[in-house]
Amino acid sequence: MLVPMELARIIISEINDQQVVFLREIDGERTLPILIGIFEATSIDRRVQSIEPQRPLTHDLLKSAITELGGEVQDVVITNLKDHTYYAVIRIRKDGEVIELDSRPSDAIALSVHFDPHVPILVSEDVLNASI
Repeated sequence: MLVPMELARIIISEINDQQVVFLREIDGERTLPILIGIFEATSIDRRVQSIEPQRPLTHDLLKSAITELGGEVQDVVITNLKDHTYYAVIRIRKDGEVIELDSRPSDAIALSVHFDPHVPILVSEDVLNASI
């Protein structure tokens, strides 16, 4: 089962190598903290604050490439937790098919917030249960 989540909080630290993004269950109380890199954290934070870069950055490029090639990002799904590493897919709808692209959760979340409205973020129930 997939659980709808939303971006709840981003913690950016200038003294740590790892940043934290928190997802919150939309119709519940559970949260999911995920450690991410500074680049992805700042990409997410810029978009949340509606700061537009002068030139397209990586997640802007990915969004444009998917759109220009006729795809539509359906959602992003955090699918698995293995050896303390989260796994995700970006699900793209094109010509009546759904294509799943393997992704780091940080990139999937960053891509989701580059759309208005944000692309849904889903998390496997197994991942939520394993992260507690």
